[in-house]
Amino acid sequence: VAMAAPLVLHLLLALLLGSGGRSGAEPERDSLREELVLTPLPSGDVSATFQFRTRWDSELQLEGGLSVLLKAERLFHTSYHSQAVHIRPVCRDAHCVSVSWELRQTLTVVFDAFTTGQGKKDWSLFRMFSRTITEACPLASQSHIYVDISRNSQENETLEVSPPPTSTYQAVVLGDRRTYAVYDLLNPATFSGSRSLNLQLRWKQFQDIGSQLVPFLHAQRYVSGYGLQKGELSTVLHNTHPYRAFPVLLLETVPWYLRLYVHTLAITTKGKENKPSYIHYQPAQDRLRPHLLEMLIQLPANSVTKVSIQFERALLKWTEYTPDPNHGFYVSPSVLSALVPNLVGAKPANWEESPLFSTMFPVSDSSSYFVRLYTEPLLVNLPTPDFSMPYNVICLTCTVVAVCYGSFYNLLTRTFHLEEPKRSRLVRWLANIIRRIRGVPPV
Repeated sequence: VAMAAPLVLHLLLALLLGSGGRSGAEPERDSLREELVLTPLPSGDVSATFQFRTRWDSELQLEGGLSVLLKAERLFHTSYHSQAVHIRPVCRDAHCVSVSWELRQTLTVVFDAFTTGQGKKDWSLFRMFSRTITEACPLASQSHIYVDISRNSQENETLEVSPPPTSTYQAVVLGDRRTYAVYDLLNPATFSGSRSLNLQLRWKQFQDIGSQLVPFLHAQRYVSGYGLQKGELSTVLHNTHPYRAFPVLLLETVPWYLRLYVHTLAITTKGKENKPSYIHYQPAQDRLRPHLLEMLIQLPANSVTKVSIQFERALLKWTEYTPDPNHGFYVSPSVLSALVPNLVGAKPANWEESPLFSTMFPVSDSSSYFVRLYTEPLLVNLPTPDFSMPYNVICLTCTVVAVCYGSFYNLLTRTFHLEEPKRSRLVRWLANIIRRIRGVPPV
């Protein structure tokens, strides 16, 4: 990951800058900004997000700082990882006379701390990355580490972070106010006389499931039914907001080999029918395009909405099956887009001075924020023929052909003639002695 990304970025930016840009003037040099955001998840996992941002005018050479943690061997042992590259033009003055290109690289990984920690949810930088931070990047003007400590309060302290942070930062993330412990790597007091920085988080006590932070909008998707002929796709939408309702745009993309029965589409909320405000359906064509179903559904406050539709499994050609057909076929997840109400009023932030992770959660206004969710993909079994029978037929046919062809070829090409057996000298000598005694000429 760390070696392939710079090569791709060289090609992208060579095309962007080679096309002339918006200004002929040479952009002034700007130093690097880097961040690492660590967030404990309710499941016990730990999410780590790296961000690097700079004004691109030379090669991005990372000689220290947070880049030492980017060890590809450890990153690919995680439960989830995602990498993104964003390039945009940035004005250098109020009148936008000259423009610079801004590059932002983001890498998000999720560590299963409970499994790797032998049943413990405690974690540290060394346990996750097998390395610690020894110094800040010499090219960075800002280098920070943020640890989410929102679970701590004056009455109930759940987390213990060591070493103690020098400062804290509060931000509004997805409608909730979060508190982060801030570690400035450019500050000599962060290392407190030690050669390396190894952040550790210990759980003093575990919270109940009901007291965990739950987003206002979340969803699950599953397939039900028995047998290999019919089934049902179900998507469950949760609106946990205490008093506000909001619409959700649901997009379903179903493969063509699952033949949907549109008349069986049912949307129920609290046991009652919920009619969508907008619906668009594009039927599938066999082996050409999938089903496309898009709906705008109103979710009442503090409610659970179920969207279900029945389908029938199609029979595929034997050449269309995957190498492991008994594993099943994957169905792409549902996509949910919504403007979720905000409980906490967000102030307009200065994107140049605020932390980089605040750009990952843009706020449209103080009353709502945009969210796009993806449900889990599904694994559906299809009617699968017995692929051992063609294998047996092929083996039997090849064996019969080989035996028959070999026999006929030998009969047609081989010649037969009689040869007298050659006798050894001892046998000939004994035969001549016997013939001489009998008065017969020798051989």
